[in-house]
Amino acid sequence: MRAYEPTRDDMKKSRPILWLLIIAAVASAGYYSWQKFGSSQAGKTQTAQKGPPRPSAVPVSVAPVQKTDFPVYLTGLGTVQGFNTVQVRTRVDGQINRLEFKEGQIVKQGDLLVAIDPRPYQAALDQAKAKKAQDEASLANANLELQRAMRLGEFATAQRVDTQRSTVAQLTAQIAADEAAIANAQTQLDYTQIKAPIPGVAGLRQVDIGNIVNASTQTGIVTISQVEPISVIFTAPEDQLPYISEGQKVGALKVIAFTTDGKKTLAEGKLAVINNQVDTTSGTIRLKAVFDNKDHTLWPGQSVSTRLLVRTLKDATVVPDDAVQHSTNGLYAYTVNQDSKAEVHKVKVSYGIDGRSVIEEGLSPGQQVIVGGQFKVQPGSLVSTAVASSDPAQNKVRQE
Repeated sequence: MRAYEPTRDDMKKSRPILWLLIIAAVASAGYYSWQKFGSSQAGKTQTAQKGPPRPSAVPVSVAPVQKTDFPVYLTGLGTVQGFNTVQVRTRVDGQINRLEFKEGQIVKQGDLLVAIDPRPYQAALDQAKAKKAQDEASLANANLELQRAMRLGEFATAQRVDTQRSTVAQLTAQIAADEAAIANAQTQLDYTQIKAPIPGVAGLRQVDIGNIVNASTQTGIVTISQVEPISVIFTAPEDQLPYISEGQKVGALKVIAFTTDGKKTLAEGKLAVINNQVDTTSGTIRLKAVFDNKDHTLWPGQSVSTRLLVRTLKDATVVPDDAVQHSTNGLYAYTVNQDSKAEVHKVKVSYGIDGRSVIEEGLSPGQQVIVGGQFKVQPGSLVSTAVASSDPAQNKVRQE
């Protein structure tokens, strides 16, 4: 068979169809180009109408500048001391028979602590009493002899009467000496019962039962420290002494004792004593505060952090510490104006404690200061604000 070959007539008939296909393809390409170009031009026109993109706001935390009373504290380190401390020693020689206290026990004044063998001192007391009885008998006989001599009248010589009167006087004096000897012996006997001279806490004992103690030795038996009340010795700069003295004239200044890390309050007391001289080597003055210490939170020898309330500033301008920033040019703070833009203010701080600072210059009550997010802020920056929590321990904020 022969393959089919198109004729000239067939080729003439297919040419119109080919041209129609070409025209349709060109039309489709033109429509597509018009759609793309028109959309692009419309987008550019809308962008031109809207203008340049608006910068995004910087998120920050703010707090108000407050006008309030501000307590001025002097902080320092102190050492707790027993209000009274006594090292109990024996006043007589002898062997310890009993220990009537336990280490760490709270004792009252007059409680029996130690009993020393009393037999030698009891014997001395009995001997003194016997001597007095003997002298009293001699005095009674001397008085009788004197009465007889006086009744004889002219039959008795004056010398005999005078001698007898002298004997009576001597024996009377001897009885007085006997009474003193009895009192001394009784005192020595009483010393064998060692009692607590002050109320307080008994420490570790230095001797045990059966040991011989001597009045001449310096080693004590036990130490007692009074802890109710208790005292704290601390220091303050000498330049604060005028303010402390002025406050003491009005009333006893409040002192607060904290743990050394300043995180836990231990007790509150009153300033009791200002030392009579300033330490010239350190430029400080020693102070003594007294605490009731009913719950025994303070203990002798303990190191504490102290705060002395010197005075209270009335209607002070106060901001959180986080609002105050440092630079080479000094201290400054950012505020937020009515247009939600940041403004920078140079400030002067006089006091700061517990996360708050007193502003002497640069800010006014009612302004909003930035306390968080300052590292992204520049003068004039648009900001979005969140109000910081009033509780320093909380970091939550309320979005405005």
